[in-house]
Amino acid sequence: MESLRLLIADDEEVVRKTLVGICESLGHQIVGQAANGQEAVELAALTGPDLVLLDIRMPVLGGLDAAKAILEKATVPIVIVTGHTDHALITDAARLGVFSYLVKPITPDRLLAAIATAQARFSDMQDLRGEVGDLKQSLDDRKLVERAKGVIMRDMKVGEQEAYRWLKRTSSQSNRKIADVARSIVALDTRRPGTS
Repeated sequence: MESLRLLIADDEEVVRKTLVGICESLGHQIVGQAANGQEAVELAALTGPDLVLLDIRMPVLGGLDAAKAILEKATVPIVIVTGHTDHALITDAARLGVFSYLVKPITPDRLLAAIATAQARFSDMQDLRGEVGDLKQSLDDRKLVERAKGVIMRDMKVGEQEAYRWLKRTSSQSNRKIADVARSIVALDTRRPGTS
């Protein structure tokens, strides 16, 4: 497993020190330690950790509220560490975007598994976001090409197939993506007097 920069938050100093010791023995670097959820949120913003370990029940700001605040500002995998196996808390944590849930007592093997699970789920989520972004871009490009075809059909008085062939030819000759050519045509058309 690669070395990660970790932020650890637990209000119990003994547990926090145990977590720090285990994480360091696994080769990770501790970039911050917090005794409550508010400190965790502030340290996350300052240190930009690769992964956050949060106790679920902490003073000032609980672990779930801290996770929510951290995730509003940064995309980072979070592991909830708790002594409670409350299914409602697990469900709430999952809804917030927490990537793993570790029940105390903590052992190196269990922590290693929780971190690996969080990283894998985080990676899957990042891939999915990328795919959604690509699909959205593809749809936006398609709409742009359709609009450009309409402009070409109107101005050149040609059919849809000929308009599309013209776009493809222009794209190839200018060594630009067809969506970029379409974007230029639509932009020029919207600047013409009498067009909307």
